[in-house]
Amino acid sequence: MKQATSPEQQRKHERNTFIFLAVFLAPILSVIIVAGFGFAVWFSQLAFLGPPGS
Repeated sequence: MKQATSPEQQRKHERNTFIFLAVFLAPILSVIIVAGFGFAVWFSQLAFLGPPGS
């Protein structure tokens, strides 16, 4: 059975979760998304479309 947590423990857990999301997860995901999009554009130009302006 799960024990009830005190408000202080819940606040600490929520603060730690927010710090993890804001400091670690959001920047890592944004870098992965931008890098993935850049790779997709680069590969499409390399394989299918050719360089810009051609």
